[in-house]
Amino acid sequence: MSIDGLPPLREVIERHGLQAKKALGQNFLLDLNLTGKIARSAGDLSQTTVIEVGPGPGGLTRALLFNGARRVVAIERDERCLSALAEISDHYPGRLEVISGDALKADFSALATGDTTKIVANLPYNVGTELLVRWLTVGQWPPFYASMTLMFQREVAERIVAKPGSSAYGRLGVLAGWRTEATIAFDVPPQAFTPPPKVTSSVVHLVPRAAPLPADVNRLARVTEAAFGQRRKMLRQSIKSLGGEALLNKVGIDPTRRAETLGVEEFVALANAGTA
Repeated sequence: MSIDGLPPLREVIERHGLQAKKALGQNFLLDLNLTGKIARSAGDLSQTTVIEVGPGPGGLTRALLFNGARRVVAIERDERCLSALAEISDHYPGRLEVISGDALKADFSALATGDTTKIVANLPYNVGTELLVRWLTVGQWPPFYASMTLMFQREVAERIVAKPGSSAYGRLGVLAGWRTEATIAFDVPPQAFTPPPKVTSSVVHLVPRAAPLPADVNRLARVTEAAFGQRRKMLRQSIKSLGGEALLNKVGIDPTRRAETLGVEEFVALANAGTA
């Protein structure tokens, strides 16, 4: 038995036939020391509902419950994993709710309860970025979550925390920097996973800003998409479809600058000045 009184994860995977599927972006994290570290990175969970996406055989799910999460809502698309998750639910009566379905179709705000809600997940690689953008651009702010503690490929994590002037700075860095304080908590080596990915992973912790600069989410998304879609070009060319030089002059930004040199405040100014 493991420290939580449940069978070792390798045994669970073998017994339930849970070989990871590349098509589902699955890489199972089996080291319970690491899953515990992720759970602790999310802070005090004792009065918290945790939303987890892609629990797989339940390594992180177990760590969240073992570390005191009042309730875990786990969304799993792979029906093969449901029986393994049911065993965890039996071990922690009344504290784990498993939702069988596609996280991209979930109404996450509806899953939040009167408790504090946090999102903690080893996100499937193929949907991680899309989910993060959705959580960063929710209509109501402050959002339904108190924090997000998420695992990504190291390259994606660097884009999330990137600052102006760096090669990693782009749309993700603007959106995350606009509405959250984002930091890389720690790295996870490939050999910690089954199967091992070809890259290092990183856990990113994001805390919503209480009062981010006001901006229309959709306009900010369009401005960043246009600007970084042609990042090697001057802004007067890359955002030509949104007003180009006239829009840049309107907010006092040199039209010959490039997207990676603009701070979050400047992107917000462009979004607020535009009409698109």
